[in-house]
Amino acid sequence: MNAAPIAEVNDLRAGYSAQRPVLCGLNLEVREGELCCVLGRNGCGKTTLLRCLLGLLAPQSGEIRLAGQNAATTSPAQRARIMSYVPQAPRTTFDFTVLEMVLMARYAHAGALGVLSNRDRDIAEAALDMTATRHLEARTLDELSSGEAQRVMIARALAQQPRLLLLDEPTSHLDLEHQVRIHRMMQRLAHDWPMAVLCISHDLNLAARFADRLVLVQKGRVAATGTPTEVMKETLLKEVFGVPIEIISTPGAPMIRVTS
Repeated sequence: MNAAPIAEVNDLRAGYSAQRPVLCGLNLEVREGELCCVLGRNGCGKTTLLRCLLGLLAPQSGEIRLAGQNAATTSPAQRARIMSYVPQAPRTTFDFTVLEMVLMARYAHAGALGVLSNRDRDIAEAALDMTATRHLEARTLDELSSGEAQRVMIARALAQQPRLLLLDEPTSHLDLEHQVRIHRMMQRLAHDWPMAVLCISHDLNLAARFADRLVLVQKGRVAATGTPTEVMKETLLKEVFGVPIEIISTPGAPMIRVTS
């Protein structure tokens, strides 16, 4: 892929104690037009990587670049114009309607007075159409199913018009139909809008089916990165996840089966 990287992570060391870093020299690039899924055991550093990208955790060393800019010198407003984030379990204690929640994402692009325009509303409604949630615009988040709420949060992230979309295990609480629907949507966003999409995931089979690139993280470093065919190797996956795995060839992508 020849597109310039939207996110570059260079020799990143980060964590919650200088003596015991979670990330130990991690390197990663995410490019426009690709869906990249980051996988690994619990505690390997996936969430810490996400927190560093979001600016919630400062690196101990190394560098993060966003759209060519050093993230350390990027203001929250600049960061909000480059990336948006979809959390794992979307809920709110406020009674905002779906449309109001999606419109809030436009404040990153509003003028000095923070007044939203008709164009902002058009963009918000286009995001609702893209995620098939327009019919929900008058309802509140607590009135929605988990799958509907997750699609609304993706619509909110899209209304921000990011170049990089970050998702933290977006299908962890969903049934199989909605898991497939969300993965297909992420793939379409990466390819058709286009943008860079980085998804933290635990589902190897769905990631292999829909992602352009897989990144396996082990003990704070990238153990392997490449296409699903390049990464889905029995010996490698057994080493990273610690269980015996069998690779099953299918027409769409290699799949795994845990053998014990």
